[in-house]
Amino acid sequence: MVKFDPIELELFNNLFTSITEEMAAVLQRTSLSPNIKERRDFSCALFTRLGETFAQGSHIPVHLGAMPLSVQAALKEVEFLPGDVVILNDPYKGGTHLPDITCIQPIFIQKNLCFFVANRAHHSDVGGITPGSMPLATEIFQEGVIIPPLKIYRQGKLNEEALKLFLANVRTPEERRGDLLAQIAANVRGAQRLKEMIEKYGLEKLTTYAEQIQNYTEITLRKTIKDIPDGEYEFEDYLDDDGVSTKPVKIRVKITIEGDEAWVDFSGSAPQVEGSINANYAVTYSAVLYTFRSLIEQDIPFNTGLMRPVRIIAPEGTVVNATFPAALAGGNVETSQRLVDVLLGALSHALPGKIPAASQGTMNNIAFGGYHPQREANFAYYETIGGGLGASAETDGLSAVHCHMTNSLNTPIEALENYLPVKINCYAIRRNSGGKGQKQGGDGLIREYKFLVPVNLTIISDRRRFSPYGLNGGKPGKNGVNLLISSGKKIILRSKVNLKLKAGDVLRIETPGGGGFGSPVK
Repeated sequence: MVKFDPIELELFNNLFTSITEEMAAVLQRTSLSPNIKERRDFSCALFTRLGETFAQGSHIPVHLGAMPLSVQAALKEVEFLPGDVVILNDPYKGGTHLPDITCIQPIFIQKNLCFFVANRAHHSDVGGITPGSMPLATEIFQEGVIIPPLKIYRQGKLNEEALKLFLANVRTPEERRGDLLAQIAANVRGAQRLKEMIEKYGLEKLTTYAEQIQNYTEITLRKTIKDIPDGEYEFEDYLDDDGVSTKPVKIRVKITIEGDEAWVDFSGSAPQVEGSINANYAVTYSAVLYTFRSLIEQDIPFNTGLMRPVRIIAPEGTVVNATFPAALAGGNVETSQRLVDVLLGALSHALPGKIPAASQGTMNNIAFGGYHPQREANFAYYETIGGGLGASAETDGLSAVHCHMTNSLNTPIEALENYLPVKINCYAIRRNSGGKGQKQGGDGLIREYKFLVPVNLTIISDRRRFSPYGLNGGKPGKNGVNLLISSGKKIILRSKVNLKLKAGDVLRIETPGGGGFGSPVK
């Protein structure tokens, strides 16, 4: 038994985290698509042999919370051997939505399974009925290729048949191949670094500290929960619609605090819907994990230990735990944001003055594709757009940033225009869109695309009808606006649409501002 040392705990935590950051550097630099290379829409983490996270980089919250469920699903279905690499994207087996492909590699020492390295990256197309694989679907089969846990490498040999099958069903096969191989390269680097640590410090010590890091995180969160007054705290909010009907979609939560434990009950949320904004359990799990981590003031490791003091009630067949074969593409990006809004809203009753107002509450998903005449090839592109951060009692909200469940960067105009037949007419802060208050909500963004060739466009956005709420008398942030300018006509679009546009059409996205905090000073 290795003796536990708090100083060594911090050192090993940083060593483990440095591996995930080096994996991220490899993935970013070797990938092909702007979504991964420029926006960094990916996440890397280390796992125990049981599929529990013990280290991760500062990447995408909605990825990182759900990834352990993917690793555990793979463990149930696949017999891992040295040299194997498993991929999957099935949201009903721990995935988030089909464009997010998880790549998992085991680490064996003397034929014993010891750890896993894994990463998840958002591919800009995995098939489906529209370019970008973020359609207004009514069942998951329309959203792209479903990949159950399968071996893309078998004992060090590439599974060419599985790769060919995947690439035959996507619009941009060369880019997909490059991004997938970049994910594999990132895992190879992570496995190399972790094996070097094992050689230097010994397997027993690493295993001990992987467990102790999770225990430390659990203890810290329990202390944080214990400081919240016991009681029941409720909140509800709405998504604009599901993209098929115009009916609002309710998300409701009741958080019960008792001692150092919390029960999070989403009973009362809407039944699963026909459109694609349904969340699977993994997404709801991620949102809860992220929210409770955000309550902890000190910098602690983000790992599976966070969920030990928290119990989730997410009834099957609801929009927060949809059942097969519900469409899920928008649940990962939009419903996850509203989940955080209602969780923080409920906690604002328990911790008045400590919880910020609502942030923009949407990822403003833009996906489009078509034919690139100069390159004589199809293209598919996907991005999200930042907005306003909610104000708090201590500070104004930040402007023009990605909020909560997304942590990606923007795609620079230069990279976008170089890569695609599109021109960005305007990219600017949307002034005065943040809610007024003693502290002002952050402002949203304006991004205006001029398409130089015909494209098939999908928008999945929200907060176009229901504003980001203010707190303690603060005013709500302004709603977002989706505007199409075609043949001289201006057309206000719904929050979720699919359109065929012609060359010369212009799309203007104005993203929401964050809510204000405190009654405005007159």
